[in-house]
Amino acid sequence: MCEFKVYLKNENKEETVAEDIVYAKNTGGSVVLKTILGNQVTIDNVDIIEVDVEAERLVLHPTIHSNHH
Repeated sequence: MCEFKVYLKNENKEETVAEDIVYAKNTGGSVVLKTILGNQVTIDNVDIIEVDVEAERLVLHPTIHSNHH
């Protein structure tokens, strides 16, 4: 099975925020992550910007709020 390591990318830095992730879902400004053991983590104010199955990487980036309507 493929478990992802999840990174939060800020500018040119990547910080590991979760490991052994098998599920990820965008939920309107947050991302819900679940581990192989069923533990759930919610990261607020982020978007998924990259999923790389081969490298087992999932990259998040802080949400960019726009005031354009």
